[in-house]
Amino acid sequence: MIFVWIFLFLLAASLGLFLMITKSFKNPVRIHDKTPDDFDIPFEEIQIPANNNTVLYGWWIPGNNAAPTIILIHGWGRNAGRMMPYIRNLHEKGFNLIAFDSRNHGSSDKDSFSTMLKFAEDIRSVIDHGFEKGFIHDSRIGLIGLSIGGAASIYAAAHDERIRAVITVGAFANPREVMIKQLRDHYIPTPIIKLTLSYLEHKVGFKFSDIAPQKHIHNSEAVFLLIHGEKDVTVPYKQAEKLYRAGKEGKVHLWNQPDRGHSDCHHEKGFWTKVTAFLQENLPV
Repeated sequence: MIFVWIFLFLLAASLGLFLMITKSFKNPVRIHDKTPDDFDIPFEEIQIPANNNTVLYGWWIPGNNAAPTIILIHGWGRNAGRMMPYIRNLHEKGFNLIAFDSRNHGSSDKDSFSTMLKFAEDIRSVIDHGFEKGFIHDSRIGLIGLSIGGAASIYAAAHDERIRAVITVGAFANPREVMIKQLRDHYIPTPIIKLTLSYLEHKVGFKFSDIAPQKHIHNSEAVFLLIHGEKDVTVPYKQAEKLYRAGKEGKVHLWNQPDRGHSDCHHEKGFWTKVTAFLQENLPV
């Protein structure tokens, strides 16, 4: 009888752990704590129609009329406010900018689970809306995405030829590998990891390996600048190396930063000079 109770206890503990883990993969929702207005940058709040009858919240930050448009994509659990360092620096250079909250983030509508694929769909919705409203007036479209926003930017560029240049910071090559790494870092047993990933794939309706950016980057004609800190413990640097090797020769550039982690790459000396030069070279006026 004691063995039955031990089995039931272990089963209950495993189920409890499984439910806790799956819940942890749901992104937190943070409201903006700053806007461009806090830095005396003129902007317009915009509402962007998106998939599943949802609406995205965004900022249109006009620059020079002749300048290209750069779309800024935040990371997991963040919002457009995370892109403020990019807004401040790129606005000074005259770029037209659109920053937005992906679904389930910031002030945008909720829509079940967030995924990299939804981030990519949201990017396309922003581009479509930009053309419709005249925020975007030609094909000189660039993306700057952080973490999952960077991974989604790669996927979006592989499926939308309007995107000409992409900068990623801390993007992953394969979401499944990163999720397994994060769970192992928390000493989650392998059977629970397998069960969790299978459940999540069933929930979102696709295999994580099928949407892996490393499988899609080669399909894009865009030019990529992959920025990655070698001390990144959230998305290991080897993920950037996989993306670099998977891309078209001459189309993908990798900037490794030996002393940076996942969220501080923009503090690297010469960061804004290099980012600006890349955009100006590949999205010329």
